[in-house]
Amino acid sequence: MSGLRGVPAYVALGSNLGDRLAMLERAVRRIDETFGLRVLRASRVYETAAVGPPQPDYLNAVLEIDACRSPRGHLRELLRIERELGRDRSREVRWGPRPIDLDLLWQGGLRLSLPGLELPHPRLVERSFVLAPLADLAPDLLVEGRSVRDWLASRPEAERTEVRPVGSLDLPHG
Repeated sequence: MSGLRGVPAYVALGSNLGDRLAMLERAVRRIDETFGLRVLRASRVYETAAVGPPQPDYLNAVLEIDACRSPRGHLRELLRIERELGRDRSREVRWGPRPIDLDLLWQGGLRLSLPGLELPHPRLVERSFVLAPLADLAPDLLVEGRSVRDWLASRPEAERTEVRPVGSLDLPHG
């Protein structure tokens, strides 16, 4: 994708089945290999308790992407990558365990509300497991009029302390 310049975008990654770190790294490589998407940076990797039914803890991270695709095209590629890595959304329990979860959080400052796509992600500011890694990359990014840093600080302390940094991701060109 050399030579093309897009807009900044942030993508959340999560996994709580199998070799979670290896799955996140496979997703990073697949995203970076996708035409119109280039991984620029990655947050630290955080371990967090799962939301929803009883299940294993998640590993979560956020990527900063240079996106030369429309948000709809970007999301379509993320869903394709999830399928290729073994996720079958049609058979899942809502908020249940999954090998990989890829969420488009924010792209180029756009505000969109379309069927199947809302930007910024509608629950971004409610989730410490997304805010903490996003704050690693873009603490001053404004979401709904407040910085990511401020949104994270406003989350309950007990929730914030359950988001534990545990490592880092290997980037494809890093």
